[in-house]
Amino acid sequence: MAELDFDLVYDLVVVGGTAGGLSVAISSQRSGVQSVRLISRSNAVTFPELVRDNQLDIGYGEHVESVDTADDGALLLTTNRHRYRARAVLLAHRPPMPDWTPPIPLPDLPTITVDTEPEHAEGRDVLVVGYTDHAVELAATIDAAGGNVVLAAGGMDPDLLSPAADNALRRMERERRITVLYRSVPDEIDDVDGLPMAYFNDRRTPDLQFDDVVIASHRRNLTPDERGVTEAALATGNVWFLGEPTDGSVATTSPGHRIGLDMAACFPELDPERIQPRKTRRHRHEGAVEELREEHYNATITHFEPTHSDLWVLRVKPDHGGTDYTPGQYATLGLGYWEERVDDAIDPNLGDRWFKLIRRSYSISSRVLDDHGYLVDEGGLDELEFYIVLVPPTEDNIPELTPRLALKRPGDRIYLGPKVAGRYTLDSITNPAGTVMFFSTGTGEAPHNAMITELLRKGHHGPIVSAVSVRNSIDLGYEETHRELERRHHNYHYLPMPTREPDIAKRYIQDLIKDGDFARMGVSLDPATTHVFMCGNPAMIGIPDEDGVFPATVGVVELLVERGFTIDKRKQPGNIHYEEYW
Repeated sequence: MAELDFDLVYDLVVVGGTAGGLSVAISSQRSGVQSVRLISRSNAVTFPELVRDNQLDIGYGEHVESVDTADDGALLLTTNRHRYRARAVLLAHRPPMPDWTPPIPLPDLPTITVDTEPEHAEGRDVLVVGYTDHAVELAATIDAAGGNVVLAAGGMDPDLLSPAADNALRRMERERRITVLYRSVPDEIDDVDGLPMAYFNDRRTPDLQFDDVVIASHRRNLTPDERGVTEAALATGNVWFLGEPTDGSVATTSPGHRIGLDMAACFPELDPERIQPRKTRRHRHEGAVEELREEHYNATITHFEPTHSDLWVLRVKPDHGGTDYTPGQYATLGLGYWEERVDDAIDPNLGDRWFKLIRRSYSISSRVLDDHGYLVDEGGLDELEFYIVLVPPTEDNIPELTPRLALKRPGDRIYLGPKVAGRYTLDSITNPAGTVMFFSTGTGEAPHNAMITELLRKGHHGPIVSAVSVRNSIDLGYEETHRELERRHHNYHYLPMPTREPDIAKRYIQDLIKDGDFARMGVSLDPATTHVFMCGNPAMIGIPDEDGVFPATVGVVELLVERGFTIDKRKQPGNIHYEEYW
């Protein structure tokens, strides 16, 4: 390298255009560090929009050769292009762990890679597996290239992401450009007709086939030797490494979610108030709630109709993207902890969670009939319908979302997840003359509304039965609509079952099977021609454990199995289908 005859002087030099490096560069500038330089070995950084929005000073195509000290105590960082004098240096690159292997076996397909984005991602469905900054970086890169990304981030704690990765993930979600599975990871990936098929570790996430799968590997900390950091430079305490501190390490190390705060000690002249994370400072100004709503919400409530004070039908219209779904699937709704509650309960640790988003999955319902009285075609609508009950607080449980949702009205803003999901669908119904039965408790009726509408709209002429168990008749939010369906369709039967009305004998859905009610209706409960769908209270459904042992309280599944029915399982089709609530 040619001799360098001048120094570039900065307060802080950040090495590595990663999410963690960008986070520190941005937070340092905002906190009052006068001059910050970020250098990147490549000709790009992870989130280029952050460079533009924050007017970052970037040196592209530079790699570090050494970090030492000058006679006056300043740090001297030498790259292939420049020599820098700095008060502090952050080494933000984290290389892959050399012995790391994916946690599950992978088929030998060229479209399954580790840490490598598809060469041509535009228009392709890509699964990214991982829960760290690195996984978010991969997902963002593929999204920017036009890919349709699903991030399987089971185990992710957003609080442990760097601010840049956290903001990027929320932005992609808000704009409905990415689907994040916060609780799901594939436990198996197979080769199906030359494409990767992912099977997930929770029942509610359907099996999904992708064009590409990218596994985000675990990363390790850099060692001082890898970047030529001398003992004298380390001794200053102003050379920092990105990563989790490890026993015996001589390097000063901090994770991405808090390294900006830790490094503030290098600049004692900064105002401590300005060093606080932005989310902490939000509590202190009046515009915080509107700012958070603008940041997180991506949909509008267009309809809010109470069946009674604790039970509502609402519709939600997204700002971006479509509303296509398969009847029986679910979507995610969300509100912030900053929203008011309808009750007097106090959320645990609210101070720490005040700026966060509460997300819950709800089955998509259906209005069943459109404004002209025809069976609705959900594909032609630009909003989704939900059927939701207010959950009261108890000593053991403080519900978070529904007490806030209770105060919303048409025109209010809300979060809607980017995509719908779920394998509780009508895919198994291939005989239009077969019998289809729907059993539900409470708002478990929601997915059945859409499924029944779909069957009738497509001309299913076999018997269709919907039995709905509720506490009181007032809890039957769709009763009038289903009575109208009965009048129009001779093959449809609606059986409301209130259990706490004084003039109605208490009976449960299990009693319909045990007492032979269906036979008296002329409907055969024949496993050769019948499919049964159940949604709601687990006690009504009665799923056996892994050893095949049924619950002490006899549920519908046990009664059906005794009559020759089989539970529908992944790779083992059956005629008992269920979706449990709570």
